[in-house]
Amino acid sequence: MSKKNIVYSTNKNFEYEDHFDEEIETLSPDEQKLKVIIDRKQRKGKSVTLITGFVGIDDDLQDLGKILKQKCGVGGSAKDGEILIQGEHKDKIFDILLKIGYKQTKKVGG
Repeated sequence: MSKKNIVYSTNKNFEYEDHFDEEIETLSPDEQKLKVIIDRKQRKGKSVTLITGFVGIDDDLQDLGKILKQKCGVGGSAKDGEILIQGEHKDKIFDILLKIGYKQTKKVGG
């Protein structure tokens, strides 16, 4: 339980409503709307494949990132709803995601 954005109230009848931190449920693979992008911004000229749009808990994001890194044989990271895979693997990752059930996945950009 957390009380956010309340410092002090002069209202005598004020009752704070407790908001429990909501646990985000991970959408099933066929409900996920992922985008696969090649990104070169702020990476000193090196390309990475970025998978965005993941909705769910961090453990599930980490698991998907691990699968993609293993299948591509490269490093990367997964945080904040995004998976970063080192190198240009857009087509390969797109095919892998479709194969494992992420049917609404789209390739973005050239």
